[in-house]
Amino acid sequence: MTSLLQTAIIINVLASTVRIATPLLLGALGELVTERSGVMNLGIEGTMLMSSFTAFLVAYHTNSIPLALAAAMLTGALMSLIMAFMASTLKVDQTVTGLSLNLLASGISLFWYRVAFKGTSTESIPTIQTMGTVKIPILGDIPYLGQIFFNQGLLTYLAFIMVPVIAFFLYRTYTGLAIRSLGENPRAVDMKGINVTRLQYLAVLFGGVMSGLAGAFITVGTLVRFLPEITAGRGWLALVIVIAGNWKAGRILLAALLFAFMDAFQLQLQGIGIQLPYQILLAAPYVLAIVVLMANRARSLAPKHLGYPYIREEG
Repeated sequence: MTSLLQTAIIINVLASTVRIATPLLLGALGELVTERSGVMNLGIEGTMLMSSFTAFLVAYHTNSIPLALAAAMLTGALMSLIMAFMASTLKVDQTVTGLSLNLLASGISLFWYRVAFKGTSTESIPTIQTMGTVKIPILGDIPYLGQIFFNQGLLTYLAFIMVPVIAFFLYRTYTGLAIRSLGENPRAVDMKGINVTRLQYLAVLFGGVMSGLAGAFITVGTLVRFLPEITAGRGWLALVIVIAGNWKAGRILLAALLFAFMDAFQLQLQGIGIQLPYQILLAAPYVLAIVVLMANRARSLAPKHLGYPYIREEG
């Protein structure tokens, strides 16, 4: 009996790890493409927050998950469009722009929520139906592995599929090579006759759409309600995961799973009543993030032109 209970707990932690990794992986993969183009989008936390809110709002009023996902992707694209315009067109400092987007999203989402659901009390918080899980035939029946990997939500499957897709795109396609070259030497890309600004816009917009899906997963994918600051630092963790993964898709997957495991593990410890202050358990993934950043500082493979605006020399 004890052995069965332990097995059930382990499977639950691992299945939760895969689920919790979903928004981190979606956001980090989008940021990977963005940063490979030389643009450092620190506004990913705000983009996820706005997208999670719009997804919730659309799902609440239409009861349609596809429309909610579309709204989240559109929101992510619009937020990233601001970032691309400021970074690539106006050449504004990317750090300041990203932080400003986060503050903007925090204020707008709270204001919009209060306007949209004016008069609701804590006892009548609006809720929605979430996407639920999809069990993959045959694979879902594999003992242990089926429950962990093949009984998840559609966005979780998408996040994991996007890992090899993005790796192939960046390293096996002409456009992917051009994007990687942007982060290393944009002048060389420019001399090849490629429009640097347009390519950076496309990379940043892709990152925004992925962040939009990450935000949508938080509300319509797992939770039934929206709360202010519901992203709870997942956007910042996605940024750390890109660094921990050394700007490579495969390593980013491993880093996302590691952070997600820490989160799932602390939730399990809280569930079985471990006598530790819950604040310490909640802080565990973020403490790990600091440790990873410290360990990774000496062997970073960051794009050499990351965060610097490209200014074309004329004549």
